[in-house]
Amino acid sequence: MTSKLVRSVLAIAVFSMISAWAQTGGAAAPAGAATSPATTAPSTPIATATGSKLGTINIEQAVMGTNEGQRDFEALRKKLEPKQNELKGQNDELESLQKQLQTQGDKLNEDARANLVKQIETKKKSFDRSVQDAQEDFQNQQKEIFQRILQKMAPVIVKHAQDSGFAMVMDTSNPWPQSPLLWYGEQGDITKAVVDVYNAQSGVPPPAAPGGAAKPVTPKPAAPKSTAPPAK
Repeated sequence: MTSKLVRSVLAIAVFSMISAWAQTGGAAAPAGAATSPATTAPSTPIATATGSKLGTINIEQAVMGTNEGQRDFEALRKKLEPKQNELKGQNDELESLQKQLQTQGDKLNEDARANLVKQIETKKKSFDRSVQDAQEDFQNQQKEIFQRILQKMAPVIVKHAQDSGFAMVMDTSNPWPQSPLLWYGEQGDITKAVVDVYNAQSGVPPPAAPGGAAKPVTPKPAAPKSTAPPAK
């Protein structure tokens, strides 16, 4: 769903948000408290994990698997449907002109053919620019939804990991070699557990199934797998 650029940006966001919560222990400032350059508190020491287990979580799957994520990403899809239909219309028109050039080009006089070629080039540039703008708009709105949910999910991940005795939790959103994780099994995967806790805290109901009945959708723990290349 996300492009490589969006994935890299979100990876930085994941690291920053979860690291911040791990360092502060998830402690929140008192309501109404404000800080200023003159009254900045000293930095909080980094909290070290006391557990011994290693765990994994698919951050992308977790965020998109929440009731809130499913609701908001579906709303974004519907919001952008008119633009998709507009782009499809432009593409159909462009393909029609290109087909006309292929089938009738040798029958047109020089001026008519040159005019058709110019028309195709102009429409193609406009179409390509519209596609690029639409993609950037979609990625920006998608990233905003992802980061907003992740901001609230970060303390849930940290607390669950601490309560469950994990010394480390690694993100499996990207396969090896994009990530350093070579192999993992479902025993240490906390994706579903985090989503369940997040859904309970958010109060957002499960998305309605096509028939009208609510049907919860939560990500399944990843099956044991290896992303290493096969031995020769």
